[in-house]
Amino acid sequence: MSKDKIVRIGGASGFWGDSMVGAPQLVNSGLIDYLVFDYLAETTMSIMAAQRARKPEMGYATDFVDIAMKAVLPEVMRRGIKVVANAGGINPRGCADALRSVAEVQGLSPRIAIVDGDGVASLMPRLREAGTCDMYSGEPLPENILSASAYLGAIPVARALDAGADIVITGRGVDSAVTLGPLIHEFNWPLDDYDRLAAGSLAGHIIECGCQATGGLHTDWERVPDWQNIGYPVIECSDDGSFVVTKPDGTGGIILRAAVAEQMLYEIGDPGAYLLPDVSCDFRQVQIEQATEERVRVSGARGSAPTSAYKVSATARDGYRCAGTMVIVGIDAAAKARRTGESIIARTRVLLNEAGLQDYTATSVELLGAESLYGPHARTSATREAMVRIVADHPDKQALAMFAREIAPAGTSWSPGTTSPGGGRPSASPLIKSLSFLLDKRELEVGFVLDGERTRVDIPYTDGALPEDVPPPATWTDPDEPMVEVPLIKLAWTRSGDKGNHSNIGVVARRAEWLPLIWARVTPEIVRQYFAHLVKGRVERFYLPGISAINYLMYDALDGGIGASTRMDPLGKGMGQMLLDLPVAVPKSLARQF
Repeated sequence: MSKDKIVRIGGASGFWGDSMVGAPQLVNSGLIDYLVFDYLAETTMSIMAAQRARKPEMGYATDFVDIAMKAVLPEVMRRGIKVVANAGGINPRGCADALRSVAEVQGLSPRIAIVDGDGVASLMPRLREAGTCDMYSGEPLPENILSASAYLGAIPVARALDAGADIVITGRGVDSAVTLGPLIHEFNWPLDDYDRLAAGSLAGHIIECGCQATGGLHTDWERVPDWQNIGYPVIECSDDGSFVVTKPDGTGGIILRAAVAEQMLYEIGDPGAYLLPDVSCDFRQVQIEQATEERVRVSGARGSAPTSAYKVSATARDGYRCAGTMVIVGIDAAAKARRTGESIIARTRVLLNEAGLQDYTATSVELLGAESLYGPHARTSATREAMVRIVADHPDKQALAMFAREIAPAGTSWSPGTTSPGGGRPSASPLIKSLSFLLDKRELEVGFVLDGERTRVDIPYTDGALPEDVPPPATWTDPDEPMVEVPLIKLAWTRSGDKGNHSNIGVVARRAEWLPLIWARVTPEIVRQYFAHLVKGRVERFYLPGISAINYLMYDALDGGIGASTRMDPLGKGMGQMLLDLPVAVPKSLARQF
């Protein structure tokens, strides 16, 4: 294998519903050998399960076929670009059949492989009987499962490419596997070369959320130009596992070390033990360097043997939810809005009781425009306009019909200045609960189907150990001078997201020499106290000396997380932004540098 070989991969999608501009932009750039798509999240799997229950041929990411590939397939085939996507959801075969139909209309015959073996639904009765529990809550597995799929890795993707596939469609796999699979195939990496597998996984992690690698969600958002034309990420990967992050010429967005560092920290939990099916990754010593204005170089990922288990993501129906909104205008709008929401819930509780129905299983009143999510840190007590969001959960859909009817009467019964942007009476929808558990890898037979023939893929069975701790940063000592308080945003960039019911906040020091100060001031106890109105569990922190960063993992922080949470921010996307307001005491001489 030539050490000068470079494999170029473009990330065209970060979720089911991403912009339609990504795939054509990357394909027409002439920069890529592979086009990869990430579509799946836990809630996405439940949506697909509901679709397939109504129509057996559904259950996959229709955008992949009807929008992305329909637009670019002729050019993909002409240029010899390979495609890998986890668009199969719970029906990879149906996705492949639909794509073949599109190809036939265009006079094309791509070789399409599907990766299978991730389905766990048939095992659920036995696992439930054996006492398997949710890995986060410890609760027993429910009976009304909608979907259950194991997070497969990159090995079957690589083997399908080895067999000559032009397009590989998977079901539930780890997001980074659509990138690691092509790298294993192209460089023929041994499956026990864990440093390279970790590096390839990091490459996939950087581009798995699309434009989040090219300036999307960047803390210094005002620096990012031309949002409407933002470039989708391209990575140029070398045989040693190092890679460069860039984007197509003439596109918007920005290639910044800080933005790439933010994305590396996104939702990874313990950066020394980021556990994937193919490798246990250690990103603590990763180096991220600004090579040129349009290129960031990433290197230094380390890896060890993976664990013996797959993580399984499952969804179950947990009753119904109804959410209604109203706008309140005028003096004391926030107080009037909160009283309105609380009154609707109180009134309907009486009506439920009179009808012989049980109480709500959960309710929530939140105010948009009054910083209710900030709790004690809110600054807008005198707001003169606010939107109240009232949420109620109940096992009986008819009970929520009663709740929905009682929202509109508030417009003539209670607060002056009550209005609504329209949209009619809200309706109840199924409440989908997500759960996760571990499954021994030997329980599943993984393989791929190409040209009508199924090939079994052997998955190495290992049981890796956790890496050693890294020493904490140097101890910070305050100089003999006055201190002043500044918000954390002066010292750091942040990025946040969810891990089930846990929230993950990555904090990257703007200057390496400021990291010891941040470590000393922004302790787990301070973070727990700051988010006490939201976080119910403990807070852990992890040090990444390679990029002068800290990762905070906050347990029981999202009101159940994903579909179960009644909050406006069930995924913790705003928690990093909230932490940027945290007051930090710094020497006066340092504050002058801002």
